Amino acid sequence: MSYELKSAGALSGGTCCYAGSRLPVRGPKRDLTKPYIAFLGGTEVFGRFVETPLSDVSESLLKTPCVNLAAVNAGLDTFATDDALLDVARNAEYTVLQVMGAQNISNRYYRVHPRRNDRFLQAQPPLKQLFPEVDYTEFHFNKHLLTTLQALSEERFDQLRAHLQEVWLTRMHQVIKALEGRVILLRASYELTGSAAFGQEPVLVDSKMLKSLRAQVRGLVEVTAAPAGRVDDFDGMVMGELDLPAAQHVLGPAEHVRIGCTLAERLQELARHD
Repeated sequence: MSYELKSAGALSGGTCCYAGSRLPVRGPKRDLTKPYIAFLGGTEVFGRFVETPLSDVSESLLKTPCVNLAAVNAGLDTFATDDALLDVARNAEYTVLQVMGAQNISNRYYRVHPRRNDRFLQAQPPLKQLFPEVDYTEFHFNKHLLTTLQALSEERFDQLRAHLQEVWLTRMHQVIKALEGRVILLRASYELTGSAAFGQEPVLVDSKMLKSLRAQVRGLVEVTAAPAGRVDDFDGMVMGELDLPAAQHVLGPAEHVRIGCTLAERLQELARHD
């Protein structure tokens, strides 16, 4: 295992913002006046701690600029509510849209942070009615909240799960429509520790949900991946001295290369047919 010890923000290019959006996405800032492919997603597509994220791998093979519009801890709501960033993606030849978990979206039961969607902000009255015994001031992250609620009552949690999945589908339809259907969905699945509902990314998203979206998009790329700590995929990572625990749970450089190559092949097929 080898990695380079630098400050947490040491990745080349850092972050940047586009077109009036307040969301800090993967830098460096790119020229949007020429044809490009957009990549929307969270920590995985951003490539946290990874010098060459999967979008850069695809770009090197396609010889077409691939603009990484992903952000650390972003979720589906991040992009569904950011009209400026959606405009950037809409102007792309195609958009690779990561399939992100259904737990990180605002809904009738709870609100999440508008940009860092993994953060729990507030329980809504229906959630307090469904789980009246819970002190919601103890929670800062959605996954902690939901795993706690599931442990209290599987039956009541099933109501919450069904609602989250329904809202997720509505948001996905919204984003895909905003991008005029020129979308390649990327489902990078990998296992984490936890219950059956929360032990795999993307959380609470099943094949039936993805199947209902297939007719609206140009394609679906499904990849079974592994976090860096599970497969010792640290070579070439850039991180601070205290970042190793977090780095174990993200996709490492080798996985970014593999996924970037797979996406490039699919995008080349699309370009040939178009």
